[in-house]
Amino acid sequence: MKAAPFAYVRPGTIDDTFAELGREGAKVLAGGQSLVPVLAMRMGRPSTLVDINAVPELNTLSRSNGSIRVGATVRQRRLQNDDLSALVPLLRLALPWIGHREIRSRGTVCGSIAHADPSAELPAVASCLDATMVLTCPRGRREVRASDFFTGAMSTVIEPDELLTEVLFPVAVSGEGFGFGEFARRHGDFALAGVAARVRTVGSATDARITCFGIADHPVTADISAPLRIALEQVGSAPTESDLRRALAVQADDIAADVVDTGGDAHASAAYRRQLIAGLLSREVSRAYLKSIRSASEVASS
Repeated sequence: MKAAPFAYVRPGTIDDTFAELGREGAKVLAGGQSLVPVLAMRMGRPSTLVDINAVPELNTLSRSNGSIRVGATVRQRRLQNDDLSALVPLLRLALPWIGHREIRSRGTVCGSIAHADPSAELPAVASCLDATMVLTCPRGRREVRASDFFTGAMSTVIEPDELLTEVLFPVAVSGEGFGFGEFARRHGDFALAGVAARVRTVGSATDARITCFGIADHPVTADISAPLRIALEQVGSAPTESDLRRALAVQADDIAADVVDTGGDAHASAAYRRQLIAGLLSREVSRAYLKSIRSASEVASS
């Protein structure tokens, strides 16, 4: 199929962008990797596409006040290859899983988050880190945490006259470790299930959280500090990855049962997704914990 007829505009300033977005039926075009298939299948019929790629202030990537700021037209591959991504290890772990290189070369970070596909990687990363979304409109700007941003499948708190102009990802601090894994039938396919993990160890205190995706209508984040501490009591504070994975596996099934909120579909049943989440959780949280220990010890020895 082909897209229904639409007008196309390419403003060069943010003010002109908002003027065009004020038209009824206008839709933002950045990377187009999610939008163009929707148009081709006629699942969406905007009257006007507003191409924001000529607005220079939207193509910025920088570090500021403990975060890296990713503008609305920054490509996923640009961020993947930039040294700044090393400051947010979870991003560096997740970006290679997104589609294929060609898709990452056009797709934008903010576009994926605004699209809010429940099987996508970047909304899960933003949720796990509780990143900050900057929404701008002619009335001004507001900041929304990821925990309040996603409202359902491909649904967010973005108002019709607002634009997601940048996302702020917090820079990792000492004692933090991260893990990311997903399962798909083929590399580049949308994940049947995936897990992003963040663990922080400070002295004898350990906190952990996971965000699961592909298992509900939006990323699901859970605090699993207590299960991790129980597992550590069984294996000690310096376990091998395999020992910690086995200890976590005892509780992983219960955690998976709590977070998986889907009746299943043609690709996988709910029970299968629970099995995937349990396995991914045990592995990625174990890896994140061991990384957090190494990060804390490196700071202590420096």
